Amino acid sequence: MKHLPPQQAWQFLQSRPDAVFIDVRMEIESLYVGRPPGVVNLPWYEYPDMTPDAVQFIDAVSREVQGDKARPVLLICRSGQRTLAAGQALEAAGFTEVADVNHGFEGELNDEFKRSSLSGWRFEGLPWEQM
Repeated sequence: MKHLPPQQAWQFLQSRPDAVFIDVRMEIESLYVGRPPGVVNLPWYEYPDMTPDAVQFIDAVSREVQGDKARPVLLICRSGQRTLAAGQALEAAGFTEVADVNHGFEGELNDEFKRSSLSGWRFEGLPWEQM
C-alpha cells in the first residue's frame, strides 16, 4: 500500500479520474466533522459494535470499483490509522492499487490533544465540506 501525503493524494485524485476515494470513518464522523467532496463513505467499522467486518467492507469496495480490483483505491480516515487495516484487508483480497492519505482528514494530535493543527487533509487546506 502506498502512503500519500495529503497534497500528493489530492494530485493523485486529479490525475486519476478512475480512482475511487473512500472515507473509512463512521458515517457520523464523515458528515459532521467534514469530508473531502466526492468521497464515498464506506466505514471500516460502525457504532455501536466498533468492530471491523473485513468481508462486508471488501464487498462494499468491490461494488464501488465494479469488480475491478486493479482500479485505484484511495483511503482516508481521521488520523491515518484505520486506513492501514482497511488497506491491508483490500490487498489481501486482491486489490492491486491501494493507497491511503497520511495522517488522514484531521491529522495528528498536538500537545493540547487537538487535531487539524499539525497535519492532515484539512490542515493542508484541501477542499472539504461539512454537513
